[in-house]
Amino acid sequence: MSDKSTNDVYKTLLESTKAIPWSIDWESKQFEYIGPQIKELLGWSSESWATAQDWIDRIHPDFREEITNYCITQSESGVDHEADYPAIAENGDYIWIRDVVHVVRENGVTKKLVGFMFDISERKRLENQLLEANKRLEAYSYQDGLTGLANRRLYDTTLEAEWARAIRNQQPLSMILIDIDFFKEFNDKHGHLEGDICLQRIACTLKTVTTRSTDLCARYGGEEFVMLLPGVNQQKALLLAEKVRESVLALKMQHGKSDVSDYVTISAGVSSLTPKLSLDVTTLFNEADKKLYQAKSNSRNCVMCA
Repeated sequence: MSDKSTNDVYKTLLESTKAIPWSIDWESKQFEYIGPQIKELLGWSSESWATAQDWIDRIHPDFREEITNYCITQSESGVDHEADYPAIAENGDYIWIRDVVHVVRENGVTKKLVGFMFDISERKRLENQLLEANKRLEAYSYQDGLTGLANRRLYDTTLEAEWARAIRNQQPLSMILIDIDFFKEFNDKHGHLEGDICLQRIACTLKTVTTRSTDLCARYGGEEFVMLLPGVNQQKALLLAEKVRESVLALKMQHGKSDVSDYVTISAGVSSLTPKLSLDVTTLFNEADKKLYQAKSNSRNCVMCA
């Protein structure tokens, strides 16, 4: 078989695959060949791929510089490599491509690049779905299932981080610890379903009262909630706690077994300090817990401040 016949056979085989073959002369940066399958994939004809610049211009702008620099560096060093990137189709869409590159060298000098382009759009779609699923799973792991607030795990993590930040910046850190008054009696009287609804409505109230993205509202456990307030001093924390108390009372949720009101009420303990290395991270919570105990021992439906 002649060389021409052999080359024709190879060309036919290459052009019958979904992988798109190509070659570039490294010295001139001219495309020597690119398979006609490129037209079906990206809409650009084979003839439109004249130079390496055409390839560069058809990489998504957000990836262009990184991919170009990587491929040039590897090619000049004589290193075979792969690159994944979204390529711009003729109609303006983006299609994920994997370029597999083989570097041809003579006497230690790069002379030619040959390779294949693969459509990896479906793989990327599945990868993104898995990534989103993992993100949702991680979010759920930090979320209280009933109320949608942060759970104890996220509270512990956030407290550690905010405590350290407050030490560095020498800023105050405040906490409001909240307990629903006579919640066991509420469940006994109205049932656990109504108890769950009560918890959810109070959680919504907490989220409404706090407007700063840095504030954390969490369900600490059972009928207890905690609000962590970075950069907030004692006076502001006390005002916020009183606003929470009034907002919960304004919900007018009937409570048939409360000793202080016909409606659901809360008691709250407030603590505020500027953290320092000599203090333990639990100090803030312990002080708020003491004040909550005083509020419950006093008359309930009130706020006590450390």
